[in-house]
Amino acid sequence: MRWTTRSERTVEANPWFRLNIADVQLPDGSRIDHYLLRQRPVVLTAVLNGQRQVLMLWRHRFIPDTWGWELPSGVVEPEESLEDAAARETLEETGWRPGPLHPLMTIETSAGFSDATHHAFYSEAAEHVGPPEDAFESDRIDWIPLKNIPGMIAAGEIRAANTVAALLFLDRKAGR
Repeated sequence: MRWTTRSERTVEANPWFRLNIADVQLPDGSRIDHYLLRQRPVVLTAVLNGQRQVLMLWRHRFIPDTWGWELPSGVVEPEESLEDAAARETLEETGWRPGPLHPLMTIETSAGFSDATHHAFYSEAAEHVGPPEDAFESDRIDWIPLKNIPGMIAAGEIRAANTVAALLFLDRKAGR
């Protein structure tokens, strides 16, 4: 059963997102107004080291007022490739330059409300360049053993959906 967009218009726009309202026809022929959020793509990177640890940030998210471990992430700038954005965000937020990046997965975080698409990458090496440019992004940067990730998710220490999905997939891919 497919919903069909008959029209869509912007209600609010800024550099981060557009809030639109769509005239949507449902499979039974009825029509509804549906709000949706149009967003730029997001990238995140799981950097692994030789000890099977992943580079993570301990940070506060003010909207839900929660603390948790997250992978470095951010929006893709116009004309920037996904890989370049992932490398840039990792370096800016951690001070570590990732080695070659490999696609891990792409997820839609809120498909019923938003077109937000998050592209996860992984790297099996990194070079420490210096302190992070965006030090305001986190209170702490640390290497977390990959084997601890499932327990940390269960304990609520890792809460961001994109980080949870990427790490669980990476953990499975890496074969623990």
